[in-house]
Amino acid sequence: MAKELNELALGYAGASVAAAMMLLLSIAAKLGLYTGAAEQMMDWHMFYSLSVGGIAAGIAEAAVISFVFIYAFGWAYNKFN
Repeated sequence: MAKELNELALGYAGASVAAAMMLLLSIAAKLGLYTGAAEQMMDWHMFYSLSVGGIAAGIAEAAVISFVFIYAFGWAYNKFN
């Protein structure tokens, strides 16, 4: 029998990684790097922009969305396991 995933820990880990990546992308875009990727994030995320408030909102949005989807993945994995 396979070991079950801890869905909550998996969700937190995914949210943390998403928030960190959004912050790194924002810092890079402010420095003039990866501006195309930042523009795509502005298209994909409702609240993301390169202002301080937009970066904070984008980080929060990415973290919440990632948590929900990765938690659901862990839950489904445990149910089918």
